[in-house]
Amino acid sequence: MQKRLRATLRGLRRAAMAAGLLALPLAAGSAAADVVVPGHGDFPESLHASADGTLFFSSMAGGRIFRAAPGAAEAREWIPAGTNGLSSVLGILADDRSGTLYACSNDMGFAGITVPTGNTPPALKLFDLRTGAAKGSFPFPPGTIEGQSPLCNDIAVAGDGTAYVTDTLSGRLLRLRPGATALEVWARDPRWNDKGPRLDGIAIGEGALYVNFFEGDGLFRVAIGPDGSAGAVTKLRTSRPLVHADGLRMAGPNTLLMVEGEGKGTLDLITIKGDEAEIQVVRDGFQGPVSVVQHGDTIHVLDVPLKYLFDPALRSQTPPPFKAVPVKQPR
Repeated sequence: MQKRLRATLRGLRRAAMAAGLLALPLAAGSAAADVVVPGHGDFPESLHASADGTLFFSSMAGGRIFRAAPGAAEAREWIPAGTNGLSSVLGILADDRSGTLYACSNDMGFAGITVPTGNTPPALKLFDLRTGAAKGSFPFPPGTIEGQSPLCNDIAVAGDGTAYVTDTLSGRLLRLRPGATALEVWARDPRWNDKGPRLDGIAIGEGALYVNFFEGDGLFRVAIGPDGSAGAVTKLRTSRPLVHADGLRMAGPNTLLMVEGEGKGTLDLITIKGDEAEIQVVRDGFQGPVSVVQHGDTIHVLDVPLKYLFDPALRSQTPPPFKAVPVKQPR
């Protein structure tokens, strides 16, 4: 199995580089080390990387954004809480093509979280990727599931600059087209309408968008039409059930990287063939993986056990360090 997995990843990387789907350069030098987000109260929920290897971290409980320079062992606050109306920050994405950092900001008061500068309604926030200056704020449209407010969870950006966002508590995918003044609903599906946290991770491949379920077992492919409209929504048949599926990134043609959170604790490679999705574990043993990003031949897994934030029995305890754990791409 390990030999087959290594061979698969080698082939995928070659194919992905040839197709331009892995735009980040190959990492060189010695193996990367953990990158720690300081303190015990921020609970970062997402990370992403720019082309030069800078890592960006969200803060669910602190309402701010951290940044770690290439090779740094510790991240530092970069965008303070409340900037551009930031509240609880979940997904983030660094888009080098537009020079934009996208961030999902939310009012998490329903979960007992109040950021130091005060909660603000859910919105997609845009910042300059170089300076951190505010570039825009796009409120979420009203929710569609009774008793649940919208929740901006994660972001993917297509080659044409369109940003797609998961709305975890309203069962829909939103998009922001270049030059648009507001988010619009792009796709819905009756299977996304159950109460609770559903749509979570998101990634864009060739002619399709992929999303997973955080609560419940689901990995979906949404076709993207030539005009950018949403096409058929297919629930892929996974080789095993998924547990707290979270961060999702493209790893090459028809392949994805994904983490499964508390209760599973794995970094997975997903290979898609038709409507089938084979799940292979690249590494296990994480305490609470919530996000993943690849830079060069290093995969960074953000390990943050959220039970220390949400479980009343654990809130008084000090959580383990919040850190991005490097996983060398198998050869």
